[in-house]
Amino acid sequence: MRLHVGCAMWTHRSWQGRLLAHPLAAHERLRHYARWCNAVEGNTTFYATPARDTVASWARQTDTDFRFVTKIPRVVTHERRLTDVDEPLRVFLDAVEPLGPRAHALWIQLPGSFTPGDLPTLARFLRRLPGSHRYAVEVRHPAFFTDPRATRQLERVLAPVAAEWIPFDTTAFFRSPPTSDAEREAWARKPRMPLRAVALTDRPIVRYLGRDDPARTVEGWQHWIEVIVGWLREGRSPTVFIHTPDNAEAPVLARRFHADVRLRVPELAPLPEPFPVEPPTLF
Repeated sequence: MRLHVGCAMWTHRSWQGRLLAHPLAAHERLRHYARWCNAVEGNTTFYATPARDTVASWARQTDTDFRFVTKIPRVVTHERRLTDVDEPLRVFLDAVEPLGPRAHALWIQLPGSFTPGDLPTLARFLRRLPGSHRYAVEVRHPAFFTDPRATRQLERVLAPVAAEWIPFDTTAFFRSPPTSDAEREAWARKPRMPLRAVALTDRPIVRYLGRDDPARTVEGWQHWIEVIVGWLREGRSPTVFIHTPDNAEAPVLARRFHADVRLRVPELAPLPEPFPVEPPTLF
C-alpha cells in the first residue's frame, strides 16, 4: 500500500533557495525535489520527446519507488489525434525506457474536441500499445462526465488494457472568482471539469487544482482525503498531484496532503525528509 504525491514539475523559480537549495546543477534538481515528493507529472514530454540520455539522468536522480506519470507527446494526441503515429510513438517509448519501474503510467491527455464519437479511434490506439507499460487517459469533453452512456463507453474502452481514467478536479478552483494574477490566468486557461472520483484500476491517479491561498486549497481537497483513504483501505495505491495557479507552495501542499491521509491511515510509510536548503554552518 503506497500513496504517491507530487507536483506538475520538479523545478520552479519560487522554490529556489526556499524549498530547494540554490543554485543547483540541472542534474541535481530532480534529486532534491524527490525528497519533497515521491511522484511528478511529466508535462514536458508533451511538447517534445526528451533524449534518452536525459531520461536516464532522471532515473539516476530518483529511487526505484519514485513515480513518473509521463505525458505522451501532443503530436500523437492532439496533432495526429492517435492516427498514423507509429514513428513518434516509437521514439517516445524508446526515450522513456530508462525510467524502468519509475514509469507509473504513460499519460494520454486528449483535447476537449475529442468526443465520445472518437472512442473507436482511442480503442484502436490502446490495442496497439505495448503491454510493458501501464496507461492512463485524461478526457476533457464534458459528455464523458455528464452522459452516463458516454461514461460507460469510455470505461469499456479502457478496461481491456487496464488503463486508468485520470480526473482533473478543478471544482474547488472555480467555486469563487480569482483573486490574484496567477488565478486570473488559470481562470482563463484551465478546463472546468466535473468532479469524478471513480477508480478503474489498483493504481488510480488524481490531478487536483486548488487556489493560491493554501488554506483554501486544503479546504477544497477534503473530499479527496476521504476518497484516497477509501482506496488505500481497498488495497489500491493512488497517486495525487497537487496544483495551484502559481504552484509556489505545491511541494509543501503535496506533503500536507500525504500527512493528512497518513493521520487516517497510520501504517502508510512517511515521505523522506527534504534536503536542507542551506548547508550547515559551524555557528
